[in-house]
Amino acid sequence: MSRTDRGFTTLFEFNLSKLNFSHGLAPRKKQRMCFRLTVLSRISCCYPDPLVPIRRGNGSANSNEKKGENWRLDSKNSLHKVRVLPSPAMSFASAQSRFSSKQQKFYPQCTPRNSGPQSRDTLPTRDSGIANEEDWEISLLNENVNESGTNEDGSTWYRQSGEDLGENGYLRRWTMMGGKSHDGFSEWMETWWETSDWSGYKELGVEKSGRNAEGDSWWETWQELLHQDEWSNLAHIEKSAQKQAKSGIENAGWHEKWWEKYDAKGWTEKGAHKYGRLNEQSWWEKWGEHYDGRGSVLKWTDKWAKTEVGTRWGDKWEEKFFDVVGSRQGETWHVSASGDRWSRTWGEEHFGNGKVHKYGKSTTGESWDLIVHEETYYEAEPHYGWADVVGDSSQLLTIQPRPRRPGVFPNLDFGSSPPQLDDQT
Repeated sequence: MSRTDRGFTTLFEFNLSKLNFSHGLAPRKKQRMCFRLTVLSRISCCYPDPLVPIRRGNGSANSNEKKGENWRLDSKNSLHKVRVLPSPAMSFASAQSRFSSKQQKFYPQCTPRNSGPQSRDTLPTRDSGIANEEDWEISLLNENVNESGTNEDGSTWYRQSGEDLGENGYLRRWTMMGGKSHDGFSEWMETWWETSDWSGYKELGVEKSGRNAEGDSWWETWQELLHQDEWSNLAHIEKSAQKQAKSGIENAGWHEKWWEKYDAKGWTEKGAHKYGRLNEQSWWEKWGEHYDGRGSVLKWTDKWAKTEVGTRWGDKWEEKFFDVVGSRQGETWHVSASGDRWSRTWGEEHFGNGKVHKYGKSTTGESWDLIVHEETYYEAEPHYGWADVVGDSSQLLTIQPRPRRPGVFPNLDFGSSPPQLDDQT
């Protein structure tokens, strides 16, 4: 990672461990993204090696900047390693002191009757993506339960479970539990559910929320679902997660939304939207990737940040490919508090015959436009696709719907016309 703090009074800083990106968009299977909550007294803005460091308005550059300026002209190292800048970790000072010694793994989900669930007032982890089923350890009760109690320390707890029935064979099984400290300042709640109906729809989900004595609050939810297209009968699996937290001491908080969509023919879509704030600094990040299952791929990312004094900076890029023919383009930019702007734009056209057209320019007067001979590299298939998500969704797939009487069929709404297909073959 290269760093610079030039042109900033306060910058971002974060710790990154065990990251493995495919074009900087999605962590490879079984890898973990781990961001620790730490107290920040000074913030730095970190850039991945391929990105160009921010420059002053006079256009001066040190050796690291010069190295960064040449990265897009290096055919061996740059074109095949486009990566996304991960979002900086945001900390709550109170959370660090309160939770650093807590056991991070969930307590056992099943507790003896007439004993209360253990406290789970733990902040969610940022930048961890969409968890797998095994990480949530969903264990629904097989009977209706409505119980509560008081622990020795004066804290209270409750646990409930039940079933909801509806039309078309709708069945929702759910379990809810929660608790509150004796003084009422700390509180937590969890809900697990599974849903099904006669059309083949199945859903598995979790929702958690809480707050602690220091005023930190959080909420997160995770869902995965299976459904079939009414026209093609094609199976789809979708996964999503949302997480947010807010500090009770300082003006700090963050929110993330992740989603993944798959179908049995290889069509795949993934993306994320992220936002965070720490006192006078705010940042945003969006990325997406789309595979049509026939060799066409689109990937993009856009991230930017700003301070209350008016300093802004960001980076974005996009790539489109089909059958070795495609393009890449991007921009890195910075605006100082006084309004001075620096930017560098670049692009590549891959013709599929071993020739690549590279071009670009910056506000400091540099420019390039040339044809080079080099191999074109891109990923036409996702590293985690339909077979992987099916293998990791065993609990979703084994959800049992309500029994259907002979001669009773689900009510399916096919609409007035089938969906329009694109022209690409």
